[in-house]
Amino acid sequence: MIYAELTGMITEWIKERVKSAGVNGVVIGLSGGIDSGVTAALCVRALGAQNVLGLVMPCESIEADTRDGHRTAEHLGITVKEIDISPIFHVFVTAASLDTSDVLNLANVKARLRMTMEYAHSGNRLVAGTGNLSETKTGYWTKWGDGAADFLPIADLWKDEVGELARYLELPEWMVVRVPSAGLWVDQSDEDEMGVTYNEIKRYFTQGSDSVSAGAAERIARLNSSSAHKREPIPYYHARGWLDESR
Repeated sequence: MIYAELTGMITEWIKERVKSAGVNGVVIGLSGGIDSGVTAALCVRALGAQNVLGLVMPCESIEADTRDGHRTAEHLGITVKEIDISPIFHVFVTAASLDTSDVLNLANVKARLRMTMEYAHSGNRLVAGTGNLSETKTGYWTKWGDGAADFLPIADLWKDEVGELARYLELPEWMVVRVPSAGLWVDQSDEDEMGVTYNEIKRYFTQGSDSVSAGAAERIARLNSSSAHKREPIPYYHARGWLDESR
């Protein structure tokens, strides 16, 4: 079975990443969604539940997200810690004099505060990222927020493949059918915010732009192009050669 084989390969890779880093486990942010659920499940298979710490980090969040984060941890048998970062967020917004009407900027701040909290709890652990290939291609993640991690187990899987893997891993059906959402605001969904479906994104990149409507193709191309900087290493000016030759 393809997903049995895939699971084995990913879990061995996780073991090697953790071993080579000289640490004992991983920490992962739990949103209650399928990406974090699958990532956590793979880490449990690789390292054992005792070596996986889940963080539930509400920040003016939808109650269901917090609840489902705990449900995920309970299903996997991992230690979970809930940290309400709302007070930190409010202090930050005030100190930075941010425009509170800029919803997207505030959402990015929340994502970066959450990742800061994950690294604050890393200690002798690596931070597991939860991004998938559909999000990577469209830039649907926050730079230095959920895009910051020590390793990304499912970053090469399309969203539907993550769903198939979730079923193989026997994750709860409520998680598999849950509407993908970053929980940025009430009734927010990933597909509504991106303006295209995960299905269209996969078809565009695997079958070509003609496989989706002209509108979807234009939207995906724009998302991919505008997020190119997110997928590249931090650029730096290559002065070394010139300096060495000039001395």
